[in-house]
Amino acid sequence: MGMTMTQKILAAAAGLESVQAGQLIEADLDLVLGNDITSPVAIHEMDKFKNKNVFNKDKIALVMDHFIPNKDIKSAEHCKCVREFACKHEITNYFDVGEMGIEHALLPEKGLTVAGDVIIGADSHTCTYGALGAFSTGVGSTDMAAGMATGKAWFKVPSAIKFNLIGKPSKWVSGKDVILHIIGMIGVDGALYKSMEFTGEGVANLSMDDRFTIANMAIEAGGKNGIFPVDEKAIAYMKEHSKREYKIFEADEDAVYDAEYTIDLSTLRPTIAFPHLPENTKTIDEITEDIVIDQSVIGSCTNGRIDDLRVAASILKGRKVKKGIRCIVIPATQAIYLQAMEEGLLKIFIEAGAVVSTPTCGPCLGGYMGILADKERCISTTNRNFVGRMGHVGSEVYLASPAVAAASAVTGKISAPEELGM
Repeated sequence: MGMTMTQKILAAAAGLESVQAGQLIEADLDLVLGNDITSPVAIHEMDKFKNKNVFNKDKIALVMDHFIPNKDIKSAEHCKCVREFACKHEITNYFDVGEMGIEHALLPEKGLTVAGDVIIGADSHTCTYGALGAFSTGVGSTDMAAGMATGKAWFKVPSAIKFNLIGKPSKWVSGKDVILHIIGMIGVDGALYKSMEFTGEGVANLSMDDRFTIANMAIEAGGKNGIFPVDEKAIAYMKEHSKREYKIFEADEDAVYDAEYTIDLSTLRPTIAFPHLPENTKTIDEITEDIVIDQSVIGSCTNGRIDDLRVAASILKGRKVKKGIRCIVIPATQAIYLQAMEEGLLKIFIEAGAVVSTPTCGPCLGGYMGILADKERCISTTNRNFVGRMGHVGSEVYLASPAVAAASAVTGKISAPEELGM
């Protein structure tokens, strides 16, 4: 029986010739990730171990990103805990104020994730790195603690769903629209504990930023991971950002999939997830009434990369955010922030009436920098729109692409760029 791309990576990491879906394995880890919320829990778990040392100070990444710069005393204490741990164990890849970024944008940018890696992170959106052909998945803080101490993790080998992408997206359709379309199609549990494997000639028409967005939201369909083939774009990205060797794994021709879907990217339209689940999707053409908003957020580990900011700026240039609407733009990393500044994007945002934040997860999880009050509506490029996700339980979050979020900030209601004559 043939193996999928994910199964081949896991077999290699476990030192086995082959694995099959449902098999329990122990795999070597290439990277263990934690942030300022999840790392303290893992650190306190490690305090209970007999061996309190880390397995490899170069293969652990600790990223302060959720409440950085610290928003209150509790977040300051969390960061102090992680800072002291990083110093004690001489953690190479510790990122704090001044060099931080949103973890899932920062680690690929720093070259810490490459094809063939096995990566765990105490954050559910660790599946982002599948865009580079790595197996990456979110785990609990206890598993993170065990991973930091041993360099190993137990996995149940996932079965897979194959998504055959064909065609080329139209101008205002991006990776966010692709993954929202898929989640709307299969549901938030449609890929439960399965590998979502994206393939087909249409992959070549997706930028790396598109792929990061799609892999990032695999978890929103219940997926164990999302993964893309390693093509010329992926190789070029890794060569630009990393000095590490990468390993290319390809699915066998007779690999077994639980289901296969073909998606013609050319037929997709800007897609919005209505409250309160990512599967509750409508295309912009299916919205029959004005959805008036109070806030627009452009950023997060899903859509805070340079392509996202360029698209938003192209729409906001020469226009104004509608009076009474709060538009918050959050570059995902310091490097992206700097590039956006050098390209003049920040000037466009500020002149349009938006605010630009330091890199942070911030409002995505109802943290800070954009909390919603009762009955307020936000259109957001983030990845979850659960009840109370961005603030009050009576608020509403609509998930969309940077193009739709920017256009909506101008009109004051959920809108496509076409409505602005673009």
